[in-house]
Amino acid sequence: NVARLHAIANNVEIDYQHTTVEALLEKEESSFDVVCCLEMLEHVPDPASAIEACSKLVRPGGSIFFSTINRNLKSFVFAIVGAEYVLSLLPRGTHDYKKFIRPSELDGWARSARLSLSSITGMHYNPITKRYTLGDGVDVNYLCHYSSLATPEQNHGDF
Repeated sequence: NVARLHAIANNVEIDYQHTTVEALLEKEESSFDVVCCLEMLEHVPDPASAIEACSKLVRPGGSIFFSTINRNLKSFVFAIVGAEYVLSLLPRGTHDYKKFIRPSELDGWARSARLSLSSITGMHYNPITKRYTLGDGVDVNYLCHYSSLATPEQNHGDF
């Protein structure tokens, strides 16, 4: 509802769809210049499948952005203990530590999906100002920018 109100207030036409990336892929393959998959991968049953589907949604040469939470002791302390139990920023049980994703894991799945890492940066939340900033350190939240590579079929076999 907040997103719809934002669209109305800014007089923009947006097609909101409640669907999975895999279902969207069935009707929208290679349709987008940019795909954003933010703060979702750590919640889906098969992140590799979601990354693969995102790679097929973007046109060759397009950009895909993924953000997620790293898996280590610091991310456990900040994202689960701190955010869910100490500061109550999120409902308890929002995150499952086992589903956090190391950057190397995300990169492996992305490479398998014919994506090339352009950049990676840390995302840092300040609970006092309630703002995120980008910067060094990918030990808790991080954001990756990938470029879609042309498949051999799309590149007429010139690999």
